[in-house]
Amino acid sequence: MPHTNSYPPDLLGRASKIKLLLMDCDGVLTDGRIYLLEGANGNLFETKTFNTKDGIAFAWAYAAGIETGIISGRKSPAVEERARTAHMRYLFQGNTTKLPLFEEVLKDSGFAPEQIGYIGDDLTDLPLMRRCGLAAAPADSAPLVLEAAHFVTPANGGEGAVRNVIELLLVAQNRWDEVLAKYNV
Repeated sequence: MPHTNSYPPDLLGRASKIKLLLMDCDGVLTDGRIYLLEGANGNLFETKTFNTKDGIAFAWAYAAGIETGIISGRKSPAVEERARTAHMRYLFQGNTTKLPLFEEVLKDSGFAPEQIGYIGDDLTDLPLMRRCGLAAAPADSAPLVLEAAHFVTPANGGEGAVRNVIELLLVAQNRWDEVLAKYNV
């Protein structure tokens, strides 16, 4: 269970300003594996697995008014469904050049860069991590990404890393007690 004193004050300061949390998908919401399965018609289709720990955290973020979104280099119907069920405001797929999409989000949302957090795990995420207010990375991210992150999650990608970041945001924004109260903790 996170506590305010378990995070450095400068990290809490950054996290307290975040109104929109964007993230990569593969290696952040998933462990990076892609499953190619044979459908009933004999054709292959791609799918991914998502962690329920992140799923419940998306519900907490949504209830707290923290918006979310995905900017992913790959395109997948599974990601579309995950974005829908997590009440995400933004979903961009199929482009590894992500900075123009980030700029589009800035214009559309009206948020300043310091009000946007980003979770990334690989080199394609670095431009966004350097532009946003809070850059986070799963524990198993590429070394250059780990160096660029303000917060490295205890969890690997696909194993609750997004939840780690959402918990940080809720603590920093004094909303964590609401989560605990919901479950009589």
